[in-house]
Amino acid sequence: MPAPQAFPRDAIAPEQAQAILTIDLAALVDNWRAMAARTAPAECAAVVKADAYGIGLEPAAKALAAAGCATYFVAHASEAARARAALSAFAHARVYALNGIAWGAAGAAALLACAARPVIGSLAEWETWLRCAPGAPAALHVDTGMNRLGMSLDEAAQVAADPNAGAVDLVMSHFASSEVADEPLNAAQIALFERARALFPRARASMSNSSGVFLSARPHYDLARAGYALYGGNPTPAAPNPMRPVVRLQAPILQVRRVEAMASVGYNATWHAPGPRTLATIGVGYADGIPRAASGVDGRPGGEAMLAGVRCPFVGRVSMDLIVLDVTQAPQDAAAPGALVELLGHEIGVDDLAARAGSIGYEILTALGRRYCRVYLGA
Repeated sequence: MPAPQAFPRDAIAPEQAQAILTIDLAALVDNWRAMAARTAPAECAAVVKADAYGIGLEPAAKALAAAGCATYFVAHASEAARARAALSAFAHARVYALNGIAWGAAGAAALLACAARPVIGSLAEWETWLRCAPGAPAALHVDTGMNRLGMSLDEAAQVAADPNAGAVDLVMSHFASSEVADEPLNAAQIALFERARALFPRARASMSNSSGVFLSARPHYDLARAGYALYGGNPTPAAPNPMRPVVRLQAPILQVRRVEAMASVGYNATWHAPGPRTLATIGVGYADGIPRAASGVDGRPGGEAMLAGVRCPFVGRVSMDLIVLDVTQAPQDAAAPGALVELLGHEIGVDDLAARAGSIGYEILTALGRRYCRVYLGA
């Protein structure tokens, strides 16, 4: 295993942090290669928006580019600028901004400044792009059922009839429920997208997100947009996760205490010990991206952490900076100040923690805090 890499923007020394977030860039690359093999002969792009789903845009983009990834999707112009800077050694990399053009001409100029391509979702944006960047390539987003961003099929037809339509180098849409394999909306969206795609025979086509890659219809077209799966999230929630975990979150125990039956823990005394218990406190909380909704309260279990191979439940409220664990079932000599517990990793994935917080793994990843000591491995 190559030595850990330090990236200055994320540099917090271990002694300054109360948790360590290890990011396995080799696993990230392996996940991209697995998705690329599944989508072949279509190209597999990488979605690196939201700071590459929380793991760090710059190290993620560099690792993926070195592995052969050529196309990237971000959300905003600010992310496009960061991606372009990270990919400076890969001059032919394509960067698309999914949210299109904000702020009119100024927004178009911001994208042009970093050689990024907008994903245009309205006729007004199309007109702005033609005025500010005549002939420059752009993607066209056709809404097929998400009702969020994107043109209608009729509006896309107007663009197709425009003498400047050759600037559209990619026509794309976005699934609303691709993680549900038998969702009827998937087939309806594919059928509508086929009509949109036919309007632009010279442009590449893209429909699949991470879960869309696994649909039996194989709507990969020319370009798939892998996002969540790259970072270890399960793109097939009804089946075992085919992806490697990318993040590992560990925190040292700060304090251990014994409490008697009916002792309460945390704000508002929402959890009471059902009998004598050993409790351990760690220095991580909702300010670090662990949802308050993962609190363990009477009658409703919350999140868990691993200690010496044993799952230890959260008890009481998740506080801003602290979580209390019930470590009674762990080996007695394992529960000691300084011992590391694991909140995310091979045993407890982002989807596991999310389920216990009534959330989704995307939210867990993108909320990963800035107070961790970040260690990058591999690639």
